[in-house]
Amino acid sequence: MSIKLFVTDLDGTLLPKGQQVSQKNIDAVQAAVKAGVTVTIATGRMYRAALPVALALGVDVPIITYNGALIKSTSGEVFYESFLPEQVIADVVSFCQERGWYLQSCSHDELYLPARTSEAEGYEAAQNIKGHVVGWDGLKAHDEAVCKLLSITSGAEETDARIREMRAHFGSEIAVVRSNANYVEIVNPGVSKAAGIQHLADKLGVKLDEVMAIGDANNDLPMLKAAGHSIAMGNAVPEVKAVCDAVTTTCEENGFAKAIYDYVLRG
Repeated sequence: MSIKLFVTDLDGTLLPKGQQVSQKNIDAVQAAVKAGVTVTIATGRMYRAALPVALALGVDVPIITYNGALIKSTSGEVFYESFLPEQVIADVVSFCQERGWYLQSCSHDELYLPARTSEAEGYEAAQNIKGHVVGWDGLKAHDEAVCKLLSITSGAEETDARIREMRAHFGSEIAVVRSNANYVEIVNPGVSKAAGIQHLADKLGVKLDEVMAIGDANNDLPMLKAAGHSIAMGNAVPEVKAVCDAVTTTCEENGFAKAIYDYVLRG
């Protein structure tokens, strides 16, 4: 096979959660780029939260951030962006406020919080960023260049319940997705990691059968299915392993690097 675009998830794939990218993974990325392959990160993170990881790779790579709502390179080149309409933002903020649901916003790649709650502090710690406390009215006021809104819950059951309620109320006006057990993400319809891969491939003139994706979790399934070729991490959940073409070793064993050497550079 001839792979021209290699798409990777972050946590559990490119790097162990909360840790730095290993030198072996960095070396593999640089070897792939030297061979003419574009390597990209696909993540639900904000651009500013994903940027330090991308910069550690030592190459100018595009980053699919906000689960596909913004594709932007480490040097600042914008490949694609999809911002929520101002009225939609106001409606979602009111909807969540009325129900006492925590909600946060990202405007111009800055994090805005209604209050510094345990949910907010947990998110800030996980992403290594600090948000601005602006209150509920402030969430409505900061409505420019908003890639996504995020509601944080106590667990999977509550997450799924919120998703059902929001989908019933808003219909096709927004896309409401679960990115992990505690995260309810609100983006524009059509926005996803899978769509992000398609947008980037089109921009680069790459066919989907020249795209390979690698991941470990359920929220990676759409992009793994969209790519022409897919690799599951050794630590991936069974659902991911079931749909992928091959399985590499675990994240702690630098399975990401092994996948590049085994399936891209030797392919």
